[in-house]
Amino acid sequence: MKIVIDARMYGESGIGRYIRNLIFNLGKFDSKNQYFILLLKKDLHRFKYSENFHEIAADFRWYGVGEQIKLLGLFKELKPDLVHFPHFNVPVFYKGQYVVTIHDLIHQHFSMQRSTTLNPLAYSFKRLSYKVVFRNAVNKACKIIVPSNFVKDQLIAEWKINTEKIIVTPEAVDQTILNLSQKTLKQANIKKPYIFYIGNAHPHKNVDGLIENFLKLKEKYTDLRLVLSGQDHYFWQRIKSQFQHKDIIFTGQISDEELVSLYRSAECFVMPSLEEGFGIPILEAMACCCPVVASKAGALPEVGGDAAIYFDPGDRGDMCEKIDMVLKLEETRKTLIAKGLKRYKEFSWEKLTRQTLEVYEKCV
Repeated sequence: MKIVIDARMYGESGIGRYIRNLIFNLGKFDSKNQYFILLLKKDLHRFKYSENFHEIAADFRWYGVGEQIKLLGLFKELKPDLVHFPHFNVPVFYKGQYVVTIHDLIHQHFSMQRSTTLNPLAYSFKRLSYKVVFRNAVNKACKIIVPSNFVKDQLIAEWKINTEKIIVTPEAVDQTILNLSQKTLKQANIKKPYIFYIGNAHPHKNVDGLIENFLKLKEKYTDLRLVLSGQDHYFWQRIKSQFQHKDIIFTGQISDEELVSLYRSAECFVMPSLEEGFGIPILEAMACCCPVVASKAGALPEVGGDAAIYFDPGDRGDMCEKIDMVLKLEETRKTLIAKGLKRYKEFSWEKLTRQTLEVYEKCV
C-alpha cells in the first residue's frame, strides 16, 4: 500500500509533535507499506527513515489557494492508495481516499476578533474559508482520527458525523521528555517557590485568568512566583504589556532540558484553558513529578483522570482555591505526584501508532 503523509507541519510545536512521533513509530512497526512523507525543504533529512519511507519536498505553506492546487498536483503524480492529513487542511477537490486527524475544534469556538491580528474583513473571510475546508475534510474522510472522546463528541454533536467514522487515539509524552525526566539535570535558574505554565497565550488558554489568580495568591504567599513559558509572539506580547510584575517571569521558548527542570522544581503546573482537545503538558508534568492543577473544561479531565485537581475556569475564585490546596498541603502534593507517575504511563505513542495502522488498513 502506498501511503502519503502530509508532514509539512513537522517543525511546528503541537501538530508537529504528533507528526514526528507517528512517523518515528510507523518506521518501527511497519516495513510492509510504502510511505511518502511530504516535508518543507527545511525539514528534509532531519529524520533517519526506514527503507520503506521516502521524503518528498513540498515546500509550500499550509492554508491558502496555493496549497490546494499544489497538493492536488503532487497526489496526481504520486498516485497514493491513501493520504493521511494530520490537520483539516484537505484540498477541497481531492477525490482520493484519505484519513484526517482533527485535534480540536477550538478555532470554531473562539472566533472573537481579539483572537487574531488580522483586520475584521480579512478575518471574516478566513473564518468562512476555514469552515468550508473543515466541512469538506470531515465529510469526505474515510476515517477521522481524534485525540479524545471529548473531540469525538463535539464532531458528532456539531457536525453530525457518524460515530463509527471517528477513531480515538490518545496522544502521549515525547520519549525525549521521558528520557530527560530520568536524568539528573541542572536546576532551573529561577528562585522557588513558583507556579509553572507552558503553552501559547491565545485567548482560550486563559493565561490572564491564571495571572489574576496568581496575584490573589501573592497576598498570602508573598515569595511566590509565576513562570510562564512559550514561544514569544503577538499574544504573549499583549499579556506582557497587560501584566507587569517583578514576580511574573516570562521565559520565552525553552529547551526540553529547561522544560523538565522547570516542571521538577515547580510547586505545581497549572493548565487554565477554557477548552482543549487533549492536553499533553498535563502528562509531561506528571512524568516529571510535578503536581497538576487543571481546568475541568474540554478533554483535560479525560487526560488527567484522578491524578490532578480540577477547577471551574469560569470561576476565578475556584482556580485560586485549588492552587492554594496544593501550595499549603504537602500530603496533597505527594498524592498527586504518586498518582501522576502512574497516570502518564497509560498513554503511549506506540499504542497510537498501532491504532493508526489499523485505521489505514480499514480504509484501503
